[in-house]
Amino acid sequence: MKLHYQQIGQGPDVIVIHGLFGSLENLNVISKHLSSDYTVTSVDLRNHGLSEHSSQMSYSLMAQDIINLMDELGIEHAHFIGHSMGGKVAMHCALNFAERVTKLVILDIAPVTYQERRHDNIFTALDASAQQVINDRKQADLLLADYIDEPGVRQFLLKSLKKDELGMQWKFNHTVLQQEYANILAAPTGTPYSGPTLVLKGSLSPYIDSSQRPAFLALFTNCQAKVIQGAGHWLHAEKPSAVNIAITGFLLS
Repeated sequence: MKLHYQQIGQGPDVIVIHGLFGSLENLNVISKHLSSDYTVTSVDLRNHGLSEHSSQMSYSLMAQDIINLMDELGIEHAHFIGHSMGGKVAMHCALNFAERVTKLVILDIAPVTYQERRHDNIFTALDASAQQVINDRKQADLLLADYIDEPGVRQFLLKSLKKDELGMQWKFNHTVLQQEYANILAAPTGTPYSGPTLVLKGSLSPYIDSSQRPAFLALFTNCQAKVIQGAGHWLHAEKPSAVNIAITGFLLS
């Protein structure tokens, strides 16, 4: 599995990993901020962005993809930053390849199996879009709006549209993402990680709550948490300054 990636900056290595339906561009606000002091490698996970597609999605496979890329680039160890699904990939790397993870930053996701299927309306919208030829983003937005009320969610998805000879196509492999959705909801697994870990939660996000505290402490024994006030699940987009300050302070500590 060959992952598409971008590298910017100079200094100690940082790996940045996006969430479900996203691409490496989603966390540019973090990558660009860190690039003045770090070599930042942002990746497209399998079945996302410009990376290769596969019929399989699991945290074991996605974590191994990241480690293989590090080997390819000659990166012995790095700080890991992951948002949502990418946070689980980063956690799985720490739990299985601890020697490769210097410090771990988790953005608004817990190391648990989620029971609520939050993305079914998105999959329904994407299935509907696959039945039509999409000529531009305005047409795609109108189609998605029949299933997705939140403009912000639609705009996030529309960033993954690309134009080819057949019209506009999704970069992500939504068919496999839907088929493998149970694996995406699953918890990362492995041996508890004792390296420094920072969890950032959006105060308005439902993805992390107090009931998950034992799971964090059992798997990440050197863990601290910070709440980003006024932010939801996309905390890095909603409160970029607060998120960057928290991450920079943690990496320098």
